[in-house]
Amino acid sequence: MSGLFDSTSINGMQLRNRFVRSATWEGMCDNDGRPTEKLVQCYRNLAIGGAGLIITGYSFVRLDGKQLPSKMGIHRDDFAPEMKALTKAVHDKQGRICVQLVHAGALSASKPEQARLLAPSAVEAPTYSTVPSEMTAKDIGELVAAFGDGARRAREWGFDAVQLHAAHGYLINQFLSPLTNQRTDAYGGSIENRSRFLLEVYGAARSAVGKDFPVTVKLNGSDFLAGGLTSDDALFAAMALAAEDVDAIEVSGGTAASGDMTPVRTKIERREQEAYNLPLAGRIKQAVTCPVMVVGGVRSYETAQEIIEEEKADYVALARPLIREPGLVRRWQEGDHARARCISCNGCFKPGLKGSGIYCVVDKLEREGKGQSL
Repeated sequence: MSGLFDSTSINGMQLRNRFVRSATWEGMCDNDGRPTEKLVQCYRNLAIGGAGLIITGYSFVRLDGKQLPSKMGIHRDDFAPEMKALTKAVHDKQGRICVQLVHAGALSASKPEQARLLAPSAVEAPTYSTVPSEMTAKDIGELVAAFGDGARRAREWGFDAVQLHAAHGYLINQFLSPLTNQRTDAYGGSIENRSRFLLEVYGAARSAVGKDFPVTVKLNGSDFLAGGLTSDDALFAAMALAAEDVDAIEVSGGTAASGDMTPVRTKIERREQEAYNLPLAGRIKQAVTCPVMVVGGVRSYETAQEIIEEEKADYVALARPLIREPGLVRRWQEGDHARARCISCNGCFKPGLKGSGIYCVVDKLEREGKGQSL
């Protein structure tokens, strides 16, 4: 029977347990996307705290794919000194770190008058604030290459793996979704065609890093959005990735426009509300041979233990709980199995938008003796 604290390996990457720190935007980089010492310390604390694998916040592969401020970039070779310092800080604490590669597509912060806002199709969509430009074949080829370049830099800089962000309404997800992909060429129509961009990006990353370096994908199991990516579509994409020897799939769900079923749901107060993407992950796990990670709402040790012991997924991914408690995994391993202190309020993202970087505002208020008022 598998256990939460088993040592495991993903394509040669040795992990000390089955806990993954799932990617989340930290807002701790310079304006150009260069990591700061604050971000290095954030990842160092996560490594000290016991996470088996740390996945970075989503890192743009090209400047026109940047979404939020102070977001990390992996688009420039001259970031090497800061990136190598970051990976060394994690490795010095016996951690492993994977960089997540993304282009936000129509959700990018670029203004149309400054740069073309790229997307699969020039359509209105619930997640879009404006109609983007439809990508040409040249655009597609250049962006596929940009993902490959990001993967190359990741290996050169000492990251242990890369993850392609194909979830949450960003560019790869925009290609997968029939709601945002209404193309009539080889990249649109059937799910086979809508998966083409994802598979080409995966192929570019794999070619850049070789067969002996982990390439993983974060995939929506469903967009939870009328007309969007369905669980059947996601299953096809997952199986296509597995056929190309992807090293792991992290299953998430939802977009910013998915109402109560967004990727970061609030008010997770009872065990039955936890692990809300587990049904999607379980379906994919039954169909693929690569490891499957599940993210979304795990707040209790008992839920995490059940996922692993009953082999519903191979890894448990956490994001918001580790913002409040970077040492949560170590606490659980040492025998204190009390529920994570995260109350799923999403208040942690507000300081990041104000330039302070994300942190748990509830924890800060409690330490200052001000209760939980937000």
